[in-house]
Amino acid sequence: MRIKLSKIPVGPFAPAALLALFLAGCDPAPITSVPRGDAERGRLAIQSAGCGSCHSIAGITSADGRVGPPLEGIDQRVYLAGVLPNTFANMVKWLQSPTQVDPLTAMPDTGLDTQTAEDIAAYLYSGGAQ
Repeated sequence: MRIKLSKIPVGPFAPAALLALFLAGCDPAPITSVPRGDAERGRLAIQSAGCGSCHSIAGITSADGRVGPPLEGIDQRVYLAGVLPNTFANMVKWLQSPTQVDPLTAMPDTGLDTQTAEDIAAYLYSGGAQ
């Protein structure tokens, strides 16, 4: 039995659409500035919240966890948690409510207020975690 496949119509914008798909897979520019938050307060918040018990984080004493991913170079990553585009706002969202982003994540809900989450994001994006 033969299956007849019909041709997919290709319009004049198909090459542009293919180029857009290709470029979407390219590495994004690293986050070089943060709109809010204080990196030094973020460093202190990371220490007090115990983030280093699961993550290795450069610049944080005893942050040598092996459960979560290392946080060095997080500003270079395309996605956060494998699902959120890597933006400052999404980092704050992830830090505050990881199980709302991914119900199956091992990262616990931290109970961080917005200011503390912004401070931690500022530290992670500032190069302090490099």
